[in-house]
Amino acid sequence: MVLLNYVVMCLIFGTTFLAIKVGIDAGAPPFFSAGIRFFLAGVILFSFMLWKKQARLSLLLHREMFFTGIGLTFGTFATLYWAEQHISSGIAAILSATAPLMVMLLQTGISRQKLSAISWAGSLVGFVGVVLLILPGATTISFSFLWLAGCIVVLFGQIFYSAGAVYSRSVIQRFQDTSPIALNAAQMMYGGAMLLVLSLFTEQVHIESMLTANAILSLLYLVFVGSMMGHTIFYWLVAKTNPVFPSTWLYISPLIALSLGVTLYNEPLYLLSFVGGITIIVGIILINMDGLKQLIGKKVSKLSDISN
Repeated sequence: MVLLNYVVMCLIFGTTFLAIKVGIDAGAPPFFSAGIRFFLAGVILFSFMLWKKQARLSLLLHREMFFTGIGLTFGTFATLYWAEQHISSGIAAILSATAPLMVMLLQTGISRQKLSAISWAGSLVGFVGVVLLILPGATTISFSFLWLAGCIVVLFGQIFYSAGAVYSRSVIQRFQDTSPIALNAAQMMYGGAMLLVLSLFTEQVHIESMLTANAILSLLYLVFVGSMMGHTIFYWLVAKTNPVFPSTWLYISPLIALSLGVTLYNEPLYLLSFVGGITIIVGIILINMDGLKQLIGKKVSKLSDISN
């Protein structure tokens, strides 16, 4: 079940980068569209959990929801949405793949959790793959301050994401009697609300720009599939595994994002990028080697019990 959900999450998140780009290219203000996306998704999910009596309104009064919203939603997506005005969806996805390494560093420094040498090696191999992926685009794009600023801003956003991923683990443990879906909905509501406040002070929102076909389709897809499904699965995986394993979708999803960029947006694909993709997959396997061994061991044990 863990591996199946992980694959689904990777596929979903691999498409969201292009969906964001489509909405922004249609004229949707980045902070406003991000805020609407997450606030609506959070309200719908939280209302559903209230109806199922698996959440209480008092959950929204806990500061943990606010801090998680800052990390996983506000800081991460304010930077990503702004950056995709100036860089391609593929480049944004690639740069986002630096988060697992940051997660490992934060997890080791804050939680004092020791990681195996093979996990560190896998993270470094994955990071090399990211460099190989981005290198062709970086060397063929004529210098642009906004392009460079967009790249830096995405990297800065991954610091928020990494901190949120590590912090969310302790939040889940602290609220063990609360569904991860409700926790995810609450933090999205806070993060979305903060994005809307940011939009209020930094953007001029023209409603007609949000009513174009591409903007509407982008928003609907990101609300119901990207946020409600994708981020709920992510939160569930954090609860079932650890902050590092779910975050490694950022090594898989860039390959999906690049493929979509090539087929739908005519973004270039280089041989070096393909090599980088293979390197990333190797890094993923190394990072999760211990977890994969445990999962394989459980599968073998279950098969053995069945045969007996």
